[in-house]
Amino acid sequence: MDPDDCEFGCGDGTNEAQDSDFPAAERSRLQEMLSLLGLETYQAQKLSLQDSLQISSDSMKNWAPQAPKDLPWNFLRKLQALNAEARNTTMVLDAAPDARPAEKESQMEEEIIYWDAADDISADIYSFSELPTPDTPVNPLDLLCALLLTSDGFLQQEIVRKMSLCQFALPLVLPDSENRHHTFLLWALRGVMRTWWAQPPRGVGSLREDSAVLSRAPAFAFVRMEVSSNSKSQLLNAVLSPGHRPRDCFWHRDLNVGANPREIADGLVEASWFLPSGREDLDIFPEPVAFLNLRGDIGSHWLQFKLLTEVSSAVFILTDNISKKEYKLLYSMKGSATKYYFILSPYRGKRNTNLRFLNRLIPVLKMDHSHVLVKVSSTDSAGFVRRVRSIVAHVARSPCRRLSLEEMAHAARKLGLRVDEDCEECQQAKDRMERITRKIKDSDAYRRDELRLQGDPWRKVAQVEKELCQAQWAGDPLDKGRAELRHRLLELRAQQNGHEPAGGVQEFITGISGPSLGEKQYFLRWMEWGLARVAQPRPRQPPETTLTLRPKHCGVVDFSELLRPEPLGVEHFLREMGQFYEAESCLVEAGKLPAGQRRFAHFPGLALELLLKGLPLELIDGSTLSTPLRWVTGLLKELHVRLERRSRLVVLSALGVPGTGKSTLLNTMFGLRFATGRGCGPRGAFMQLVTVAESFSQDLGCDHILVIDSGGLIGGALASAGERFELEASLATLLMGLSNVTVVSLAETRDIPPAILHAFLRLEKTGHMPNYQFVYQNVHDACAPGPRPRERRLLLDPPGDVSRAVAQMEKQGGGIRTLADLAFCDPEKQHIWHIPGLWHGVPPMAAVSLGYSEAIFELKRCLLENIRNGLSNQNKNIQQLIELVRRL
Repeated sequence: MDPDDCEFGCGDGTNEAQDSDFPAAERSRLQEMLSLLGLETYQAQKLSLQDSLQISSDSMKNWAPQAPKDLPWNFLRKLQALNAEARNTTMVLDAAPDARPAEKESQMEEEIIYWDAADDISADIYSFSELPTPDTPVNPLDLLCALLLTSDGFLQQEIVRKMSLCQFALPLVLPDSENRHHTFLLWALRGVMRTWWAQPPRGVGSLREDSAVLSRAPAFAFVRMEVSSNSKSQLLNAVLSPGHRPRDCFWHRDLNVGANPREIADGLVEASWFLPSGREDLDIFPEPVAFLNLRGDIGSHWLQFKLLTEVSSAVFILTDNISKKEYKLLYSMKGSATKYYFILSPYRGKRNTNLRFLNRLIPVLKMDHSHVLVKVSSTDSAGFVRRVRSIVAHVARSPCRRLSLEEMAHAARKLGLRVDEDCEECQQAKDRMERITRKIKDSDAYRRDELRLQGDPWRKVAQVEKELCQAQWAGDPLDKGRAELRHRLLELRAQQNGHEPAGGVQEFITGISGPSLGEKQYFLRWMEWGLARVAQPRPRQPPETTLTLRPKHCGVVDFSELLRPEPLGVEHFLREMGQFYEAESCLVEAGKLPAGQRRFAHFPGLALELLLKGLPLELIDGSTLSTPLRWVTGLLKELHVRLERRSRLVVLSALGVPGTGKSTLLNTMFGLRFATGRGCGPRGAFMQLVTVAESFSQDLGCDHILVIDSGGLIGGALASAGERFELEASLATLLMGLSNVTVVSLAETRDIPPAILHAFLRLEKTGHMPNYQFVYQNVHDACAPGPRPRERRLLLDPPGDVSRAVAQMEKQGGGIRTLADLAFCDPEKQHIWHIPGLWHGVPPMAAVSLGYSEAIFELKRCLLENIRNGLSNQNKNIQQLIELVRRL
């Protein structure tokens, strides 16, 4: 039956829907909300990732927001620390707000109970409500939308990535009613990785990892039509939660300030995924499944609803009433391949009217009576959730639509939605990346043919430089031997300098040399993802070992793993630039090349731009385990020029065996981007720069903190006390010698890694001892953070066999001392930290544990307090650091 012929309708209702998509009363609400949150200044000049990561006095406080303008910064700091309470927007007010009249309180409670204000209240009803005042908590979804609308693409990406680690539902379509466009957040979601256990019908299962943007999965949308007594978000959370383990992926009315009306977040589409772990007791579905949630009523947000019907395998519509307007809108979906299900609460609605409309919609939407579910207060909630799951599983098993987010973005474009990735800078950067990566058929062959200054040429140079350095330190009187080494070094450097940068390297240099800072940042991100796609596949392990994401706590490390081929990454292109600079500088210093003929003198300046924008730069080359001294010195000189008067530095390093969580610890503590995951990242030591706010730098005593991650350089055994161990010990000595503060990440409580112990012995002789903290984490229990007496005692007990062997090598055998004696360790000064396990639950559906986040914050506070109180070695300026690098 055509809607024009029915007693209720005329036309298809499209214009009516489009007009209602932007209620006039709502257009000023965005400005009001941004003003309330103190974000209005960031509408034109967007908030950047660097702005959000600055260290200030607030970094040392576990502070609660006292006014709405504190909320964005409190949210960002908690999210950076992977705190599961980040969405809690409660304010602690200096003075209690005026009490509301009892009549108004009663009225508010009644509305919340009936209308489900947090999730299911219609825009038409609350469009007449007053905006939040400074005394009224802001709905977390409004806060999220306001932040995303005033952040640049890179901060958006970081917000979404951290939300993913916290297992929060992710924003997919960002509403902006004031400017009459909504944005599909493809770029913001591109940094999210998904890991799951794939079990084919026949054969052995395997662990798979892919970008959330590229992986395909059936999607199930949940929407509200007018008013529903049932909460979509609570239903979705129940569907996603195995057994009696509730998960709050989607924010709902029963959470803190969840009942506050939304002011700008209606029209937001959120996404969350179920990912199987390989455990039958936890896997609700056998494959990844996406769940989409539209905030607000479909009649007021028809564009988003239309998108969901075009990308979803099935749509669940929650409602109490089917009105004439909604009937016409649904009728216009005639012929859609999407399956539709209704979830009704008939006791609150007009039962006869609902039945009349449903009978007319059933043939139009190709439904049957099994597609209509009824849920009232007496319905068994657990049984209802099982029924919804069975519908989802049935649809997913049958031939159905399976789209990636990239494919969903195509549908969004056709409907007129803006896609954040379509900006010119982003697309130009993507094109440049593709010109480089399409030539990479085999990573090893590409390194050999295109990155010609690395591999054997760089290893030979590093070996000669090492021998020359040893001869100089030994005071070798045979000048002839040193002259031969210098001659050989110049020959090797001349051979390197005889090459031209290959086509891919030239394209990379052009990409980071352009005038547009935004395009450079886009290009680097695209390069990271593009190179990851062409990298060799990583080995997969069974779920019982890999999916717990816990390191293998063993005292012996297989060094063949440390010498594995590195996956091709951005660092290899920068390493090639560094070798061109090194070769040219060496020849200029020796008088073999006129300074006026230099071609690569600007390379350190290009690399520095990347460091200042948050890219980790290599300090120690992971392929040769050596430091490109001229390159690092050139970088630091450029840094000195760039920072000018703000050049006071504190150097903080983290050392430990791979797999002990040190990179994750640094990333969580400071919002950094060091590679994580044992066996899947570069081996070298990398550095990143953290800025201290000018208002806090005088109090803290420094302007920047240079953070160094030792990566995979340090092993866990003596390696036959041979050259490998000596090299590791030297590298540990270098990193600790440069540092004001050192964090030693431990897998065992008995012995610290031998190379690090060796470095302690050496530095003890010189009197240069950084402030240090021993941290062990990833243990199976989740007790309170901080040192415990038992671990403290174990670490201070006499050293084990490995430690004694190291002491003998350092000629310290005159009475084996405890670690306490060795490192001036005072057990009462909290040098030893216990960090609870990272995950709460079983990955990949586990969220970061609150205990982990709180313990990391306490460690960060302690480190900053030690820096402020001068307990670390004397802070350096960059010139002093350059000299220290040369000496060490």
